[in-house]
Amino acid sequence: MMTRRKSTVLLSALALGWGALALVGCGGGEKPASDNAASAAPAAGDNTASAAPAAPAGAAGPTGTATVAGAVNYDGAVPSLKPVSMSADPTCASKHSGPVPNDVLELGPNKELGNVFVYVKEGLPADATWTPPSTPATIDQNGCMYHPHVIGVMVGQPLQFLNSDGLLHNVHALPQVNQEFNIAMPAERKEAEHTFDQAEGVFHVKCDVHPWMTSYVGVLKHPFFAVSGADGKFSIANLPAGTYTIEAWHEKLGTQTQQVTVADGGTANVSFTFKRPA
Repeated sequence: MMTRRKSTVLLSALALGWGALALVGCGGGEKPASDNAASAAPAAGDNTASAAPAAPAGAAGPTGTATVAGAVNYDGAVPSLKPVSMSADPTCASKHSGPVPNDVLELGPNKELGNVFVYVKEGLPADATWTPPSTPATIDQNGCMYHPHVIGVMVGQPLQFLNSDGLLHNVHALPQVNQEFNIAMPAERKEAEHTFDQAEGVFHVKCDVHPWMTSYVGVLKHPFFAVSGADGKFSIANLPAGTYTIEAWHEKLGTQTQQVTVADGGTANVSFTFKRPA
């Protein structure tokens, strides 16, 4: 049986003025796109003013010892949301010991907001290039859910899709700039890869077999991005000193931006608060 973190409150299909959550699912054929995709965000380094710059894995463009870190929170009444229904596939339901919450709104005990994609939108040199890491970013199909729900990758990095369930799934990505693809993953196919060749904003990945399975992928040319955790926290390390526009994206709550200035060896603290739509 698969269990989920008990430290967070994961809420499903949006209601109460939010509109129905678009549920889409797994199984079509595979387009003749390459079977390869993008990279994971670099881990936050331990940067001090006296330390040498710790470049993110694979980074070739400008890096430094500055960090942008902070937290994301939710403000307002928490909507009453139903758990995910897997009754259409009893095998999926049997992988869980109880009701299955949806990652569409991941809240901590004090309304910390997870699954928010945070990245440097402006401030980096326009002509700079960064070499993508060779280690793949990974989305696992486990318990008939995508894990993680939100992920960032770099242009040219493999994005690996795993099938830990041993069931029929598919990965149907719906980018607007890169080529759409649909990778069939029958029970015996344990992994597949795809590589994106252009940067673009966050887009939807779905499974056409199991309509509740959904994930989101952001593709960037640089490694300066993160996804807020269950505690709402994020950290973007190894930045050159400078002034940056930081954007935070949530699948239902929209986007917010803030401008920060950070020095070598310093940390700029940024907080985002998202409110429920009217």
